[in-house]
Amino acid sequence: MSSIEHLPSEIARSLLQIGAVALRPNEPFTWTSGLKSPIYCDNRLTMSYPEVREKIAEGFAALIREHYPETGLIAGTATAGIPHAAWVAQKLDLPMVYVRDKAKSHGKENQIEGLVRPGQKTIVIEDLISTGGSSLKAASAIRAAGGEVQAVLAIFTYEFAEAAEAFRNEGIELRTLSNYSTLIGVALKEGKISEADLKLLESWKENPRGFGGVS
Repeated sequence: MSSIEHLPSEIARSLLQIGAVALRPNEPFTWTSGLKSPIYCDNRLTMSYPEVREKIAEGFAALIREHYPETGLIAGTATAGIPHAAWVAQKLDLPMVYVRDKAKSHGKENQIEGLVRPGQKTIVIEDLISTGGSSLKAASAIRAAGGEVQAVLAIFTYEFAEAAEAFRNEGIELRTLSNYSTLIGVALKEGKISEADLKLLESWKENPRGFGGVS
């Protein structure tokens, strides 16, 4: 298995190969928020590629073994983080829960499915970090249930300054298997984008709301 140091490039390459990430610097996508973006990321596709999902699961497991050896619980964010959390929990022989965006309106009205024990050291697994809002909401739910959130681990981050600040403010570590800077570097190296494209892509990360005419 590859070392953690090589993972960012390997994961980025895999995401590009399977089409989980698409780059269109000259014909930006429009996100639900209205934001114009030169990248579209759908990490749910990784579920359909056993080699890729295994690389992701082993990457998460390696990060946990190295940095968070006292972890006692894996929590997946609903819905995209759930399968990855399950594979990681299986690898590490740890219990797992998943966290809904909000509590159910019926039955036991659970927001967390599964058991969180008081003081249980928990890792939250997410597929993608943009602003970090959904991941931090899940972490907050774990804390409210008595768990101790050690970190949020995600497959990929857009590296927005807004997200980094949000995690700092909550006192929660964020680690990802790959990131936007690495991905566009790999895309350039493999001839998927040009040097001119690279400049556009870099400008978006620095000012996402000013890209493509959006203020």
